[in-house]
Amino acid sequence: MDFLFCFCLWIQTKGLDFVVSEAKRYGIKLILSLVNNYENFGGKKQYVDWARSQGQNLASDADFFTNSVVKGYYKNHIKTVLTRRNSIAGVEYKDDPTIMAWEQMALYLKSIDSNHLLEAGLEGFYGQTASQKQQFHLNFQVGTDFIANNQILGIDFATIHSYPDVWQVSEQNVFWGRKKHPLWKSHFLSVSLENHGKIRVLTQQRDILFKTVYSAIYSSASGGGAAAGGMFWQLLTEGTASLIAQQSQKLQKIRKMYVRLRNVEIWRKARDMNKRGNTGN
Repeated sequence: MDFLFCFCLWIQTKGLDFVVSEAKRYGIKLILSLVNNYENFGGKKQYVDWARSQGQNLASDADFFTNSVVKGYYKNHIKTVLTRRNSIAGVEYKDDPTIMAWEQMALYLKSIDSNHLLEAGLEGFYGQTASQKQQFHLNFQVGTDFIANNQILGIDFATIHSYPDVWQVSEQNVFWGRKKHPLWKSHFLSVSLENHGKIRVLTQQRDILFKTVYSAIYSSASGGGAAAGGMFWQLLTEGTASLIAQQSQKLQKIRKMYVRLRNVEIWRKARDMNKRGNTGN
């Protein structure tokens, strides 16, 4: 049974070696985020501060995305992580199949590691490329462009997040996922749900929300839709792991089904080629 979790690389390297090796032991696939927009999750501020210490005149932490010196520091970080040899597993991170995907800086990362998938780790809010859809943003918006960022060369799959509390959805609408709010529904037709969760947790509300999300994921995956899976950013409450395990088992059955179908298709192609060879065509 495979689980899928996302981590931001703010922990020590030897600690991360242990996390990756344990994930392999328990059949867990990882998506490792190389930097986070928010400082309390290993944010971009450190790279900006380093550049300022070298005399760079930077207006804000947003210069992380444009300043060449800042990006140079970040590239060094990426290269260090990707080429690090795990002290426990004995394999470089860029070659470790336990890692399913990375987040961010597409082309540079791909120049070092072509083995793994890459995604942008976006909340899912629309930008100028889909201004007509900004009406779906509820009461909360992060300044990113979902469509433009996922069209960057090197991005392999798109993701959205689902945090009704953070998005300031009122308590009476806390189950907006079940009601197919336009923002959530429009994204779910085209992407995979990466992070989701609830902050103000009442067990009954949490279970309804999570079951709603996972049911939608399962419906999409079993019907050949674009949403192929979901995962949690962090597990901070009791009882959540068992729900994830149940849903993971259902998705595992779908994966096995598609593997069988793919094998049947490969067998049919081989049979047809063999027939053509025997008839001299």
